[in-house]
Amino acid sequence: MRVSSRRLGVYAVALAFAIVVNFILPRLMPGSPVDAMVAQLGPRATPAAIEAIKARFGAVDQPMLWQFVDYVKGLATLDLGVSVKYYPQTVAQVLGRSTLWTVFLVTTAIIFSLCVGVVLGAVSAWRRGGRFDTIVSPLSVIMISVPPVIVALTTLFVFAVSLRWFPVGYAYDPNLDPAFNFTFVGSVFMHAILPVLTLSPFLIGEFQTTMRSSMISVLGEDYVTMGRAKGLSHLQVMFGYGARNAMLPVLTNLALMLGAVFGGSIVTEIVFNYPGLGLTLYTASIARDYPVIQGQLLLMTLATLGANFLVDIIYGLVDPRLREAV
Repeated sequence: MRVSSRRLGVYAVALAFAIVVNFILPRLMPGSPVDAMVAQLGPRATPAAIEAIKARFGAVDQPMLWQFVDYVKGLATLDLGVSVKYYPQTVAQVLGRSTLWTVFLVTTAIIFSLCVGVVLGAVSAWRRGGRFDTIVSPLSVIMISVPPVIVALTTLFVFAVSLRWFPVGYAYDPNLDPAFNFTFVGSVFMHAILPVLTLSPFLIGEFQTTMRSSMISVLGEDYVTMGRAKGLSHLQVMFGYGARNAMLPVLTNLALMLGAVFGGSIVTEIVFNYPGLGLTLYTASIARDYPVIQGQLLLMTLATLGANFLVDIIYGLVDPRLREAV
């Protein structure tokens, strides 16, 4: 358990550092939530109203240390403050609504891309130097290199505007009431296809490249030779002996890519007007909604740390040697 305790310590330090940075950054930005609210009020911004706004947003004149203590107390009680743009909704309410859509979008894209990328990478390594490998491997490099905004705009123009195969944007048909029925679920699925396809090329290229490199090194191991000597089929040796043991670098790469995935989702959600965290961050930045920006940055940090912790757990399940080491 010493390894697990050490890893938990690293995560705890990283989280503490993120909390401190998240507290300092908004206070270094010009203006404040109070300034934004006062600007919205215009002539109605009486001295009494301004004092009430200051009290509501915690903009009191006190030392930075005490402000930080209050901030940590708020985090402990899940009180992230009040949104400026969506006042009087709390930050937790705004992010909670947006998080569901981003989690759905990113999870769907990752699962789809992981399945496609791993299979392509395993087959490319198995047939290294063949026609399949010479086509797929360079194509993966191209998919990694293309910026997400180019993919999003091209996908939107070709499949939504020109061909009209899919909706132009949003998460579902605005004329529908959210309900667990075939019509609503089908609408959500149709509206998610283009955003998922926009996020997938980069992920597929990364997974294919990593899986191919890892698979090539694994194919030279003794247990793969033994599998072949047993007379097993190519598929059994490729996936049962080779791909399973080559998955560890892919999982590591997934955790490292999570930040890039969130970055891609921000662009994708803005282009497709998809009501996730990316669009929320964009609208909050325009409205100078610092409480929402601060809460979202912390949420993304927690998601990245959580993904890395989950990968550590999966490592132990996939590789018995790591379980023995722990």
